[in-house]
Amino acid sequence: MQLKYHKTLTLDKWAAFPLSKRILMIGSEIQRAGSRISKNDFEEVNNCYARAFELIDLTVKSISKKTLRKELLRFRELLAREYMNKQKDIVMNQKLFDVLISLNKDSYGVLNAKNGKKT
Repeated sequence: MQLKYHKTLTLDKWAAFPLSKRILMIGSEIQRAGSRISKNDFEEVNNCYARAFELIDLTVKSISKKTLRKELLRFRELLAREYMNKQKDIVMNQKLFDVLISLNKDSYGVLNAKNGKKT
């Protein structure tokens, strides 16, 4: 798999990270996109989404759990829909982030622990 944005990242290297960390790194791109939406920098929003696509694709290839793979591919479809929209929506971006993080209980727990919430 030839990567455009993460040129030094390999499937094996990516798969070595715990799933929770992989989900959080994808989430970082979605959050980064949200900060760019608020600055009306829609070209950079799409760059963030493109980087997220790469990480999603690597994750899909690196997991064996069929159910999670299906959910990640569905998430990818939702992200692609937002990517195609000319006007980006900060609320939709946050919903995408929330959905992504909810796919993995450890990722969800890490974020809630950082925010002082009980899981």
